[in-house]
Amino acid sequence: MSVAKQPTAALVILASASPRRTELLTQLGVPHRVVPARVDERRAAGESVEACVRRLATSKALEVQVALAAVGGSAAAVELAVLGADTAVLVDDELLGKPRDRADALAMLAMLSGRWHQVLSAVALASANGLQCSLSRSEVRFRALQARECAAYWDSGEPCDKAGAYAIQGRGALFVEELRGSYSGVVGLPLFETARLLATAGVATWYAPSGTHP
Repeated sequence: MSVAKQPTAALVILASASPRRTELLTQLGVPHRVVPARVDERRAAGESVEACVRRLATSKALEVQVALAAVGGSAAAVELAVLGADTAVLVDDELLGKPRDRADALAMLAMLSGRWHQVLSAVALASANGLQCSLSRSEVRFRALQARECAAYWDSGEPCDKAGAYAIQGRGALFVEELRGSYSGVVGLPLFETARLLATAGVATWYAPSGTHP
């Protein structure tokens, strides 16, 4: 009688320093190592938001793959599965990135108050199978916000490094009246799309090391 063997975890590299993306990838049960990418995240002139997030996600994955190849050789690099991701908040065709300062964050929250906005989150995988990219598109509606609570939210420190000046997985959830689409995509790493890309590279999800249980 044959005994099924535990799948061997492929080495996945997350090309992001975001602790939120690390937590989401861990949620999938995927062992991984973090190697942050260093790319210029500015939107190119005339570039659509969708094209921008796709380009940045793929650029991050490729930049880290190339860097690893320089250290361990091209043969070793292609054996890795390098994930890159990028998320953008869009309202009135305006891209809301990370706030520059308090005034910028408060202006963003005022724009989002009492209305719908879009969140586009792209994930790219560079592996032995080449480069693939997938996009998640979600819609989020904020309730009407008061100026004093927006100021208090800024003072909490949470919006400082978040696209659109809010974190749906944190205190910013208090502002969200309705969500259509992917919660994990709004956080920064759409898990459905990520799992599907990893599967094409033969990376198992829900992986439990020997002696442990999910």
